[in-house]
Amino acid sequence: MASSPKARFAFLLLAACCWASLCLASAAVAAQSAQLPIEKLGALLFSDKSLSEPQGVACASCHDPARAFSGTNGSSIAAVAAGAPPGSFGVRKPPGLTYAAFAPPFGFIDKEDETTGRMEKTPAGGQFRDGRAADLEEQAGGPLLNPVEMANPSKAAVVEKVKNGPYAPLMREVFGANVFDDPNKAFDRLTQAIAAFERTEVFRPFSSRFDEVLRGKAQFTPQEAKGFELFKDKKKGNCLACHDGKEESKEPSDWLFTDFTYDSLGAPRNHAIPANGDPKSFDLGLCKREGLAALAPKHFDVESVCGAFKVPSLRNVALTAPYLHNGSMKTLRDAVAFYATRDTNPERWYPKDAKGKVQKFDDLPAKFRANVNVKEVPYDRKPGQKPRLSDEEIDAITAFLETLTDRRGE
Repeated sequence: MASSPKARFAFLLLAACCWASLCLASAAVAAQSAQLPIEKLGALLFSDKSLSEPQGVACASCHDPARAFSGTNGSSIAAVAAGAPPGSFGVRKPPGLTYAAFAPPFGFIDKEDETTGRMEKTPAGGQFRDGRAADLEEQAGGPLLNPVEMANPSKAAVVEKVKNGPYAPLMREVFGANVFDDPNKAFDRLTQAIAAFERTEVFRPFSSRFDEVLRGKAQFTPQEAKGFELFKDKKKGNCLACHDGKEESKEPSDWLFTDFTYDSLGAPRNHAIPANGDPKSFDLGLCKREGLAALAPKHFDVESVCGAFKVPSLRNVALTAPYLHNGSMKTLRDAVAFYATRDTNPERWYPKDAKGKVQKFDDLPAKFRANVNVKEVPYDRKPGQKPRLSDEEIDAITAFLETLTDRRGE
C-alpha cells in the first residue's frame, strides 16, 4: 500500500534538504520511485555518503542513476571506481544495477552447447561479475565492507552511523524499536532495505524505445531494424546465444538480454587498472568464486571457468561505457567490433611482443587461454578470414543496442 500524502511530503522534504552527506541525484530518484517505508529507507541508505570510511562514498557514487546505476565515482581511471580511502581503486568495472533483480541465485543450469548440441551443466546467476553474492541483499553488503570501496571496518561500524543519523527513526519504523540492539541483525536489515529499493520500478522500468516497439507504439529506423535482425542471426551476430530474449514474445520482461551464464571472452588487458601493474596479477573471474567447487556438479572442472565472467544485460548498455569486465573497450561500437574481429584481426586489439607476435588473450595466464570461447559464432574465425560482421553491420547492431536505453522519467 502506498504511504499517505503527509508521509510522502515528509519524505520529499527530507530528500530535498537531505543532509550534506546524501547524493542529491539518487535521492531525487528515490523520491520519485519509492513508496513503501522500506523502499524509502533503502533509497536513503543507497545515497548516504556518510556510510563510507572516510566519508564521501555512497552506493550511488558508483551506481549513478544517470548511467543505468553504473559509474566509477569520478575516478581518474575510466574502467574502475575510486574507493573511499585515498588512492584506492577497484579491479573491475562496476556493473550496472538496472534489471539486476531478475538474476536467479547462483547455481548450475542445463544449457545446450552450440557446437556439440549436448546439454551441459552451466554456471549461471548470482550477483557481481563472478556471482559471489546469492542475491541483492548479499550484494548490498559487499561494498560497505570492501577495503577498496566503502572500507568500513565492521558491520557494527556501519550500523552505528545509521543509528546516529537522521533517518534512524525510519529504520525503527520499518524494523522495530529494538532494531539496533544486535549490530549483525541490524546490518542485515540495512541490506534488506537497500535491496528493496533496488527492486523498485526505477531499476526496471522497461521504458526503452525497444519496449515501445514491442508494444506497437514505436518503430525502428531501417538501420536499427537491420541491427536487430543481425543481433538474432545465428550466422552473423549470434548475440542471443548469451544475451537472451524470447523471439516470439512481445512482453518486455521476456527480453532481459542476458541468460545470466558465464563466458570467457579473452578481453585485452587494461594496463590503466593499478592492480595490473603487477604482470603476475590476473583477474580470473568465476573460478575464484568462494565455494564454487562445493556448488558444482560432480567432476566439474573449476579451472575450466578461469577467466569467465557473468553475461551482463544489454539493457541501457549505451550508458555504461567503458565495456567488458575490465573496461578495456572504450565505446559501444568498439565492443561490438571486438566480438566480430577479435579472431580475424587480433592485432587490432592485442599488443605484440618484441618479435612482433600478437599476444592474444593477454589478460589471462597462458594455461587458461584455452578457456576462451573460440567455437561459437562470431568467434569461429581465424586470422585473415572474413569477419562474420562487416563495418556496416557493426554500425547497425550498435544502432540497435542504443534503442535499449530506458527513457528516464517516463
